[in-house]
This record gives sequence, C-alpha cells and structure tokens, in this order.
Amino acid sequence: MTGRSLAVRLRDNESVLLQAYRAIANAVGEGGAITPAAEWLLDNYHLVEEQVREIRDDLPRGYYRQLPKLAAGPFAGYPRILGVAWAFVAHTDSRFDPEMLRRFVRAYQRVQPLTIGELWAVAITLRIVLVENLRRAARRIVTGRAARQEADALADRLLGVNGRPGEPMRLVFQQYEQAPLPGTFAVQLVQRLRGQDPKVTRALMWLEERLAAQGTTADEIVHDEHQRQGATNVTVRNVITSMRLISDIDWAELFENVSLVDDALRAGSNFADMDFPTRNLYRSAIEELARGSKLTELEIARAALLAANDPQRQSQKEGDAVHCRERDPGYHLIAGGRRAFEKTVGFRAPIRSWPARFNAALGIGGYIGSVIVVAAIVLSLPLLALAGPGIALWGLGLLALLGLIPSIDVAMALVNRGVTRELGATILPGLELRDGVPPHLRTMVAVPTLLTTRAALEEQIERLEIHHLASPDGELYFALLSDWVDAVAENVEGDDALLDAAAAGIARLNRLYGPATGGDRFLLLHRRR
Repeated sequence: MTGRSLAVRLRDNESVLLQAYRAIANAVGEGGAITPAAEWLLDNYHLVEEQVREIRDDLPRGYYRQLPKLAAGPFAGYPRILGVAWAFVAHTDSRFDPEMLRRFVRAYQRVQPLTIGELWAVAITLRIVLVENLRRAARRIVTGRAARQEADALADRLLGVNGRPGEPMRLVFQQYEQAPLPGTFAVQLVQRLRGQDPKVTRALMWLEERLAAQGTTADEIVHDEHQRQGATNVTVRNVITSMRLISDIDWAELFENVSLVDDALRAGSNFADMDFPTRNLYRSAIEELARGSKLTELEIARAALLAANDPQRQSQKEGDAVHCRERDPGYHLIAGGRRAFEKTVGFRAPIRSWPARFNAALGIGGYIGSVIVVAAIVLSLPLLALAGPGIALWGLGLLALLGLIPSIDVAMALVNRGVTRELGATILPGLELRDGVPPHLRTMVAVPTLLTTRAALEEQIERLEIHHLASPDGELYFALLSDWVDAVAENVEGDDALLDAAAAGIARLNRLYGPATGGDRFLLLHRRR
C-alpha cells in the first residue's frame, strides 16, 4: 500500500459517502422514513467531510513507504500499523477511547515494538479506518433502503393502491422464484403483508415457503434484521463520536505515553526535562540512525544511553562542562559525538544526505567560501562581457572595485536562500522548564543600557518588568546593566538624579513582585566612568 493507493481509496470512500448522503437527503425531502443510522450520517456529514479533508491534507505522497509491512494474514503487504488500527477499531466497534488505545498499543508492543514512524501514523491511520467503516455502514444503509423500497413496490402491486386493483400473485412473484430473498427485502414485505386483506394470505404462505427453503422463518429474519439495524446504528454513532474525539486529542502526549524509545530515554537520562522540539530532534536522529544501520530504534536509543554513561566519562569531574555534555545521549545523537556514535552503531549515511553532511562539516568556513565563489562569479560575468580591445585593464579594475560590494550582497542573498531552501534551519536543544528555572540553573537576564534621560530610563525599567511577566516563575533574576555616556569628567551634573531614579525603579519592582529565594529578583548593576 502506498500513499497514492490510499489517496485513491480515500477519494472512492468520499464518493460513496457523498452518494449515501444525497440519497438519504432525497428520502427525507420526499417524506420517507429513515433509520437512526441514516439520521446520524445526515446530521453529521459536515464532520465526515472535515475528517476526509484533513486526511487528504495530512497524507504525504510517500506515506507508509518506510513503515514495516505485514508478511502474512489478511493484511499481508499492508503497513503493520494499519493492521493494528483495524484491530483496535474492530475490537471497540469504532468507539474511540484514548486510554483504551494507550493500553491496546502498550499490549501490542509487549509482543512487537512499534517504530517511531508507526506511532506517529496512529492518528491518521485511525481516521482512515473509521472512514472505511463508515463507508461500509453507508452502503448498508443505502442498500437496505433500496431493498425496502423494492419490497414496498411489490406490496403495492399485490395490495393495489390509489384505486388500482391488486395484481395476480404469480405475476408479481415471477422474478423472485429462483434467487434467494434478501433479508431486508423479506422483512419489509412481511411487515407490509401481515394484517392485510385475507386475499394476500397466499402471498404470505409463498413467502414463508421461500424463507423455509432458505433455512429460516419470518420471525427469525425480522429478529436478525432488527439486530443488523441496531448494529449499524451503533457503528455509525460510534464512528461519528470517535471522529469528534480524535480531533480533540493531544496526539503528541499520547505518542510519548506509548513510545518505548521515550521510555528508555526518560529512564536513563534527563530526556523528560527537554522541551518537545528537542525531544523530537532526539527521536528523528534515532529514526535516521536505525534506517541506516542494522539496529532497531530501541537498540539505537540504548546504545546512545550506553555511550552517555561510559565509565570513562563518569570518572570526569562534575564541573567539567564538556564532559557533562557528553554524559547526555543528545551529545551522541545530534551534537559533537554524532560521527563517533555513527561508527559505533555501523551507520551508513544515504546519498541524499551527503550535501547536508558536507556542509555541516565545512561549517562557517564553507559558508564564507560559498559567498566568495558566488560573488566572484557574479562579478566576473559583466566584466567578461565588457572586456575587449577598447577597454583598458585599469578600467576593468575600477569597475571590479565598484562592483565588489554589490556582488557580495547578491552572493550572500543567493547563498542564504539556497541554504535555507535546501538545508533548512537546525533547532537548538532546549529545556522545557515546566515549573520555571530550578535553583541549580539559576539565571540572570541582564539588559544593558546607557543612562541618558529619565524618560529613556523609565522605558528600560518597563521593559525589564515585561521580561519578568513573560517568565515569572523559578530562579530567574533581572538586572539593569547601566553605564554613563561619555563625559570630560567622572561625575557631571544630573548623574546622581538619574542613578537615584534607576535605583528607585528597581526597588519598586522588587516591592511589587517580591524577592526570589536567593534574594532580590531585580538588580541594578551600574558601572562608574
């Protein structure tokens, strides 16, 4: 199964559901009765359209291409996660419950761990399976209504309507003598004929004989039909309700609750303290390393933890910042230890990643070199066009000097655009700090300023207050790092008044917001001339 085949199937499902919706709407417009399942579909079709649109928008062209496939069973050749989602939906009759899904995925992974890509695919795969289930229910609704309409038409011919006499039974039943009678058709016919004029008793007897030949009775098919309708009603209701719930779920949180890779990293490092983009960086690196090696993602995560907990690094003194970094698995996954770790796990980089890796290896030198080369090309093209017998060398040299700075500007713009488009930006790792900055990470935010006028000083103090309001929790301190403007003497008139105003402003903030655990939260750090 590929992203394209899924897209084709999705369009087919959308078409079937739209046809069912129109058929139900037409039936209501004509004053006909519809089943509760049809009412659910009619009233909530806008939600179905929204789900289909979201699936179509979120379904990448290469979706499922890199996901593990099943080798046997009814889903052989299909992505394993599709089988998992289908089993969950079948087990719950399309009723979605986040906690039940979490337990289901956890139980499955006790037998076979799922990859990071598979876990991220759970949400869209569930949507696909729910739409597929709704398609089948919609077909049953439309087929059932068509069968009931056919039975009504046959009953009208037997009974006679609008003043027309009833037709002979042999003529009416002629086309139904050979083929088995569909359950919905037979039930509707039984309900129409029972309690009618005695002259249709022979028709009821014929119907009972046909049902007996099929191994059933009128009462049994009525009971079975009611059960089928009830099951369809429950399925459609559950699908619609689940579609609503799925849209409200925080899938990132559910993913992290079922990821075995996350479990391993949380247990062996401060992975849980990182912010979500950083945790995603770790996971993406693990995915890449697993695809390029013979190890699984879980084995890669454990290898990174093993490298971080190397006894040689553990013996280093705690205050050594370099070795503190090396004791985090992220150092080996996304930072300076990546190349050595790749050798450890036997990683072979794919060809498409070579340009980015080469650029990363060159660093700032490669960027400057690229700018120089592009600037030289931009500058040389017009000079070559102008070069000729009538142009002196000194003239070309003068033009080159005049065009040097514009050429560099153009080169930087082109290189920046190329780097941004082809390589993208790298997210810097960060801590989540859910409860603010902890004591062992006590931080000071220093805002440098020159004391010039009282109005400018008040503006700086107000900005300092805004910084605090943006991050009011934890061991975070704010300092106004002030200095005087240049003067001929160390002290000039007005200095003391400005300094007193600065001290008063800082004192006001401390009174207003209170101290931190380590003392005043707002500080004035002033440098003398």
